[in-house]
Amino acid sequence: MRKIVLFDTEQTHADLLPISFTRPVADFRIGIRTLRQVWEEILPGDYCYRPVEFQREKFGSCPADDSDLLFIAGNLMPDESIAEKISALQPGEAFKIDGQIVAYRGSEDQLDGERFDKVWVLPEGTAVVIRYVFDIFLNNAAALKADYDRLTRGKTSLPLSESNRVIGNLTDSEGRPMIFLEEGAEVEGAILNVKEGPIYIGKDAVVMEGACLRGPLALCEHAQVKMGAKIYGATTFGPYCKIGGEVQNTVIFGYSNKAHDGYLGNAVVGEWCNLGAGVNASNLKNDYSKIRLWNYPRHTFMRTDLQFCGLIMADHSKAGINCMFNTATVVGVGVNLHGAGFPRVFIPSFLEGSPSGGMTDVSLKKFYQIAERVMGRRGIQLTDSDRRIYQRVFEVAAKYK
Repeated sequence: MRKIVLFDTEQTHADLLPISFTRPVADFRIGIRTLRQVWEEILPGDYCYRPVEFQREKFGSCPADDSDLLFIAGNLMPDESIAEKISALQPGEAFKIDGQIVAYRGSEDQLDGERFDKVWVLPEGTAVVIRYVFDIFLNNAAALKADYDRLTRGKTSLPLSESNRVIGNLTDSEGRPMIFLEEGAEVEGAILNVKEGPIYIGKDAVVMEGACLRGPLALCEHAQVKMGAKIYGATTFGPYCKIGGEVQNTVIFGYSNKAHDGYLGNAVVGEWCNLGAGVNASNLKNDYSKIRLWNYPRHTFMRTDLQFCGLIMADHSKAGINCMFNTATVVGVGVNLHGAGFPRVFIPSFLEGSPSGGMTDVSLKKFYQIAERVMGRRGIQLTDSDRRIYQRVFEVAAKYK
C-alpha cells in the first residue's frame, strides 16, 4: 500500500492560527468528517502526517528515509477529481495551485526549495485550498453535501419518527434519502427542512423536541441539539457537542458546548470550548463594511472580502453567561472570559478576565488542571505530548500580549 503524507508548511500553519495551534490542518473538520478521514476514503493508502515540528511528538511524522512518498497538502480539500490527478503523479512531479505546492511525489527534503523535476500549475478552481480560518465555514456547504453522499452511499438510514415534520422531499432526484440517521440516533418532535441540502444525524446523536433544523447540516456522533434550538445551514457539530439557541453556517470541531440561548453565526470553534447561557457573537458590522480579521504571521488585522464573519475560537477557551463578542473576534487557546461588555477583537492565548476588569495571564498549571477536569468527563486523558504542545502555544502567546 502506498505511503501518503499529509503535510503542513510553516506558512499554512501560521495563516490558520489559532485553530492550527493544536492540530495538523488535515485534522480540521469540514463537512462531516476531518480532511484526513475523507482523504483516507477516496485515496486509500498508509497515511501519516508531516506537521510543524512542535506537533510531531503527538501526531508523528513521515518516514524520512523513504524517497518515493506521495505528499498532499493538509489544507487541500479532498475530492475525487483532484485525488485522481494526485494518484497519477510520477516521481519528481508536483502540483501547484495559486502559488502553493499542493501535492508531489518524492522525498521529504524536496519540499524545501521546491526541488522538483516538473511542476504542473493547475488552474484555480481545480480544487479548493483552505488558506484562512474563515475558508472553513465558507466551504462547509459544498463539503457537507459531498461527504453526505460518500457516507450514506449504499447504506440504510434508521426510520424517521412520525413525530417530526419534514419540509421538502424525503429523497432526491435519484431516490437517495435527504435525512440520514445512523445507529442509535434519536430525533423526535423536530422540524427538518431539506430544501437546501441534506441533514445527517450521527451515531447516538440526539435532536430534542421543538428543534428547527435546516440543511445542509451534520450532527456527529453523540452530539445533542437541545429543545427549541434554531439551526441553519451550512452547519456542522462535531462529536459530543451540545447545542442550543440560534446557530448559522458554523463549524464546531467536537467536544464543545453552546447549550443555551444566544446567537453564533459564520463561526469556527475548536474542541473543549464552552459558550455559556446568553452568549452572543456578532457576524455583521453595523455599517455593513467589509471585515478585517486578525492574522498571526502579519501581527495585524488583514483585509478580507467578507461581509459576514463571526467568532473564531481555539481549543479549551470559554465564555461565561451573557458574554458578547464583536464581529470577527479571534480567541486563542485556553482563554476564559466573563463579565459584561465587549472584549477586544483579538484575544491571545492563556488569558482570563473581563472587558471591565481587565485580563490576566492563565498559568500552565491552572490550565492543565482545568483541561484535565474537562477532558476527564469524556474519559479522555491529557497526555504529556499534549502538555508539550500547550507549552509551545503558551510561549508563542507571550508575543501577542
